[in-house]
Amino acid sequence: MTDAGRRAALEAIAAEVRDCTRCRLHEGRTRAVPGEGNPDTEVVFVGEGPGYNEDRLGRPFVGRAGDLLVRLLGSIGWRREDVFITNVVKCRPPDNRDPEPDEIAACAPYLRRQLEVLDPALVVTLGRHSMGRFMPGARISQSHGTVRPADPAIGAAGALVYALYHPAAALRSAEVERTSFADMAGIPGALLDARGRREAARATAITPTAAAPVAAPAVSTAPPAAPLAALAEPPPDTVPDDQLTLF
Repeated sequence: MTDAGRRAALEAIAAEVRDCTRCRLHEGRTRAVPGEGNPDTEVVFVGEGPGYNEDRLGRPFVGRAGDLLVRLLGSIGWRREDVFITNVVKCRPPDNRDPEPDEIAACAPYLRRQLEVLDPALVVTLGRHSMGRFMPGARISQSHGTVRPADPAIGAAGALVYALYHPAAALRSAEVERTSFADMAGIPGALLDARGRREAARATAITPTAAAPVAAPAVSTAPPAAPLAALAEPPPDTVPDDQLTLF
């Protein structure tokens, strides 16, 4: 699929999300939050659900947790606009409560279709509810900083999944914040591993299936090759709206 084709497909999904009434969350939303980012990226970050600021602006990770996510990305030389960012549920749960299973199920087709369009090499989960969609039964305290092959049924066939704590949890705990930066340092290596596995699978016409988690490789934190380019200087804490592709 061409870049223009991916943009059009993602916008079509976003339009459906904005009008969605599949679950009770639509009743209290200000704006749905489909997701945004680079349609040609190899890496998709998946959070749990929109918060207060996201609900007001219709964009993911634009509050304090978003500022921390930008700093986490900057620690490996990446920018927010290098990746695609979305959530498991696209509308804010009341009072920022955890999303209910039926709400997650209602939004699951949107996330699956986004992943099918983006076809990422690496999916990075942010928080336990996101991780639960890709690593069923795993505990985030044990699985953060590890990778495992994605279940093709989720929509990211041939991808690896890498688990991180949610940035909001890092804001509440200095220890979790330190751990999050350490885990983030493993993402470039996980992407290189994902590229290699994908190339090998395509060469033999075999798609990897879900397997046991494996430790993230110990590698340099330098960013990998295009399309995720290194920055000449660390990025600012926020990114101007006109530098983002919004879906």
